Amino acid sequence: MLKQHLQQKLLQKLSPQQIQFIKLLQVPTVALDTRVKEELEENPALEDPSLMTQDEPKGEYDDLNDTSENFENSSEESGMDEFNVDDYLQDDSANDYSTNYNNGDDDEEKKETPIAIESTFFESLQEQLDLVPLSDQDFIIGKQIIGSLDDDGYLRRPLSSMIDDLAFSQNVMVEEEDVLEMLKLIQSFDPPGIGARDLKECLLIQLKRKDASNPIIVKAMNVVENYLDEFTRKHYDKLEKSLGLDSEELKEVVNEILRLNPKPGDANQVTTKQMQIIPDFHISNNDGILILTLNSKNAPELKVSRSYQEMFEHYDKAASKDKKLKEAVQFVKQKLDSAKWFIDAIKQRQQTLLKTMNAIMHYQYEYFLTADERKMRPMILKDIADKIDMDISTVSRVANSKYVQTEFGTFLLKSFFSEAIQTENGEEVSNKEVKKILEDCIGNEDKRKPLADEKLTEILKDRGYNIARRTVAKYREQMNIPVARLRKEL
Repeated sequence: MLKQHLQQKLLQKLSPQQIQFIKLLQVPTVALDTRVKEELEENPALEDPSLMTQDEPKGEYDDLNDTSENFENSSEESGMDEFNVDDYLQDDSANDYSTNYNNGDDDEEKKETPIAIESTFFESLQEQLDLVPLSDQDFIIGKQIIGSLDDDGYLRRPLSSMIDDLAFSQNVMVEEEDVLEMLKLIQSFDPPGIGARDLKECLLIQLKRKDASNPIIVKAMNVVENYLDEFTRKHYDKLEKSLGLDSEELKEVVNEILRLNPKPGDANQVTTKQMQIIPDFHISNNDGILILTLNSKNAPELKVSRSYQEMFEHYDKAASKDKKLKEAVQFVKQKLDSAKWFIDAIKQRQQTLLKTMNAIMHYQYEYFLTADERKMRPMILKDIADKIDMDISTVSRVANSKYVQTEFGTFLLKSFFSEAIQTENGEEVSNKEVKKILEDCIGNEDKRKPLADEKLTEILKDRGYNIARRTVAKYREQMNIPVARLRKEL
């Protein structure tokens, strides 16, 4: 049985302008230029004056008032919503917003970074395969193996899966022995260790290429073959007893193994995952006064196209308003809407970036002056959101994707946020300060007897920081520092 009833719901919907702004806010500086070019290509009503030729007219929108009035009349006649072209066109003076935030190093920014041309890891292996005289079938198997390697250079796919792939995609029927034979060939390629199916095989391939008459190499192969688990866990006492070695001999063996490459695929690979970091902000210290500037790449000078204004003039003078003309006017209106929204979103992006970074700079003023992490104040997203009267999510988007260049390095804004820790004196300090102390303690420890988390906790308590051992372990893990046993050296 169907029933009808009324129900109230509180919904929050984002306008197209808000969605566009959010997307632009997250775009890093290095990708903003590409995003602007995409918009210029998609929307003919949007122009970048810096890309215009000298032959184009330099005057901008001399008859804006007349045009807007005429278009209002034509839009009324055609039954369209009231529309004012003035909202979409700006004077030359109104476009100076882009120069307000330039940092004066345009020439330097326009210099392109040279890119070294080198073979990728997979191309290098393919070139080595091409030099080996092989039958057509073996060559196809070799290509299949190379294509199945992961970025670390390992073959982690089962041989049976590759045999199936060869049968279904290449129509090549092979046996497991055929694949194994080609795998051994590829394992003889450079870099050493390539094509291994696990860490043990990778290390053994590299050791077998060394001098087999060297007793250290022989012992290293024994460790990898039979005691790899004890080696990775640094149970050196067990290794000394099992192998009958003294500490000096074991140290030589361990050092020999540590010189091997556990990820041979990384040795010659040009990865596309690495992206050049271009700072969004610059902070300079002028005799104790911090000066914040926005990277000029964040301030493209954009305008609405003059030719679209002329289109409106032409449509307004038309004697009749047929269906096709109305459709053309609607198309131009939509493009002008889009152009204005994009320009406004770019402006809002600049203002939000500057407002957020300015609040962060003043909140951490002593740190930016001295570069001393002990001067960094506890700061959470809400602190900055309250200061600039914006939503926490907006501050988060800026902090997670933007970088600032200082006189002592380039940093992600997120790195300036930290939790508060209370000392014995009741003073609140940043956990960055505690992490710095932990890092110094671990860096200066005796690697033969590294400091356990319990000992690190005692050291911090002696210095006035009442922190639990589990918190010390959490901070150590956040800094990617292993436990004491794995930091031990012979």
